[in-house]
Amino acid sequence: MLDRRKFLAVCSSLGLTSTLFPGVLWGMAEDKPKITREMIESAALIADVPISDEYKNMMLEGLNGFKEDFDAIYGLHMKNEVAPSVIFDPVLPGMKFETERRPLKISAAPAASGVPKNIEDVAFYSVRQLAELVRTKKVSSMALTEMYFERLKRYDPLLKFVITFTEDRAKAQAKEADREIAAGKYRGPLHGLPWGAKDLIAVKGYKTTWGAGGFEDQKFDEDATVVKRLDEAGAVLVAKLTLGALALGDKWFGGMTRNPWNTKQGSSGYSAGSASATAAGCVAFAIGSETLGSISSPSTRCGTTGLRPTFGFVPRTGAMALSWTMDKLGPICRAAEDTAIVLSAIHGPDGHDRTVKNAAFNWDANLDWRKLRIGVLAKDFELPPPPAPPKDEKPKEEKELSAKELSAEEKKKRDEEAANRAMARVRREYDHKFDDAALAKLRAMGANLIPLEFPKLPYGAMITMLEAEAAAAFDDLTRSGRDKLLTSQTKDDWPNSFRTARFIPAVEYIQAARARTLAMEQVAKVFEQVDVIVAPTQGVQLLVTNLTGHPALILPNGFRGDDAPPARVRDNGDIDGGGPGTPVSLTFLGNLYGEAKLVAVAKAYQDATDFHLRRPKLGA
Repeated sequence: MLDRRKFLAVCSSLGLTSTLFPGVLWGMAEDKPKITREMIESAALIADVPISDEYKNMMLEGLNGFKEDFDAIYGLHMKNEVAPSVIFDPVLPGMKFETERRPLKISAAPAASGVPKNIEDVAFYSVRQLAELVRTKKVSSMALTEMYFERLKRYDPLLKFVITFTEDRAKAQAKEADREIAAGKYRGPLHGLPWGAKDLIAVKGYKTTWGAGGFEDQKFDEDATVVKRLDEAGAVLVAKLTLGALALGDKWFGGMTRNPWNTKQGSSGYSAGSASATAAGCVAFAIGSETLGSISSPSTRCGTTGLRPTFGFVPRTGAMALSWTMDKLGPICRAAEDTAIVLSAIHGPDGHDRTVKNAAFNWDANLDWRKLRIGVLAKDFELPPPPAPPKDEKPKEEKELSAKELSAEEKKKRDEEAANRAMARVRREYDHKFDDAALAKLRAMGANLIPLEFPKLPYGAMITMLEAEAAAAFDDLTRSGRDKLLTSQTKDDWPNSFRTARFIPAVEYIQAARARTLAMEQVAKVFEQVDVIVAPTQGVQLLVTNLTGHPALILPNGFRGDDAPPARVRDNGDIDGGGPGTPVSLTFLGNLYGEAKLVAVAKAYQDATDFHLRRPKLGA
């Protein structure tokens, strides 16, 4: 085994680090006793790097002497929890944020209501509503806990959103919550409320499987910080919820988590179970995580309200690492204010996650959102023009000959691709009316929407960082061959991605990080003009703001009617998102650590609409 660091240093001395050459050569030599001239020649051919014979000899002398150092690093057997010494910080010089914490100011108590005749009548209540029932002792924590357990067990065979029930722990917590509340020790609006944790969050005494084959029996001996903080708030953990294997998609080792609005569809990834269980009225709220869409995507599919906080607001201690510079934990709820209540309990430094700032989250439900500056990514809401027909200068005879040369299978594939593109356009045109209606509603509410546009930068190329970090986080899984235990093994799944990422040269990772700094600087100038931005959920903003660390709140924005185009059926038989009766979403973006203003605008929008109040029809 060779030392990749020194290997790349030698390549650098020869001016080869800005190409694919180092990664290609390393991939060829990694499992070999030493590098040969033939390997250098093959790698040079693949990477299109001309190397003269004398350089090859020079490289051989330098590249074959580094085995001991690299083996020493492998010998450390570093766990997933060990973060790199380099820390990502989205805060640029001169930026300011609140550090003084003030008391939580939630909305006024809901209209008075008596003890529910059927406890299940409150299954879809918001956190704010449930909190009032528990505070006033109209409903006990134990009654809520037992009701949600019954619903989880009833619908799990259909939706497959639970990996582990935490029943003993939950009932002990609920009993204690009821005892404290009866004694006048009320901890706040989460006291006694049952919640679910995405199963990449460690809970002492229970399995933390990461949704992945090969990790089904994994346990950790300490609770994650978010678990400790929700325990302190008096919340009751009832289940560890599903995620796609190692946080990819909605397929885990026990099956596919389903969308409560259309159980033929997956719930989308990667916080698959957190969104599905919340949407199905089986927990009061859940904690998910996002690296690049993992709160946004399932919240869209399942019609929940998800808050992806600013990078460095919520400690990730005790949570699986996928990308140290992009991972974020956040709440998935039924209403915007619910996310504020949960964030208030889980944010702030814990002395372990060094990315977390001493920033304050001061929620005030009475904040006058009309005084805020609200921007809109106007061009992103526009429908792109229809694709122009391809220019073909071939004479008629040559066109006919080309068509005849295609095999029947090739013609079928070509026709299917054309049909898929046409249907994708139809679906986009159908969904566009929800975007138009949202902007019209905001203007009717009194919002003066300021047109904005994110700078044009190669954001997609910066995802090199995520890919490299994920491969490093699961390096041993790849090198040991245990990646074969993961459920999915297509070209788009982690095993192939981890292997491919090993060909990314270190210099290119750093170049992507430098480009990311430019993105942070230029996007910061956009946010200087506004407090909140409204944007389509799908689009460039998802990539941009995950790279820059800005927060987002995703909420339901309507439901497709019976006239909606059918959902796309993938080659493997899975039904993609969309189709009659399924939700669409809208996204609000905020300044770094500007969640209080962000949630205020989102709450105002929900107060003026009723999409978050709809319930899926799951049957008995």
